[in-house]
Amino acid sequence: MRALTWNGVNDLTVERVPDPQIINRQDAIVKVRLSSVCGSDLHLIGGYMPAMERGDVLGHEFLGDIAEVGSSRTAQESTGVVRKPRRRAEESS
Repeated sequence: MRALTWNGVNDLTVERVPDPQIINRQDAIVKVRLSSVCGSDLHLIGGYMPAMERGDVLGHEFLGDIAEVGSSRTAQESTGVVRKPRRRAEESS
């Protein structure tokens, strides 16, 4: 898949990164349709977050469709989801 990655202060690239995998039974994989860069990402881009490492992926606000679920999840594939900052993903209406 493609992802917007941080490579240093004000240095971003779109790169191919490994596809996600279900590791734990409560995991879900979402195929992202739209993503945005928000104000907190601007702090990351500018180097104001010392925990950033080369290759970290930006874009924690997104909407998409469930592509795969772990064995303990009840959501169905193709269900729409929205990822809100600091909140769990919720099923879309």
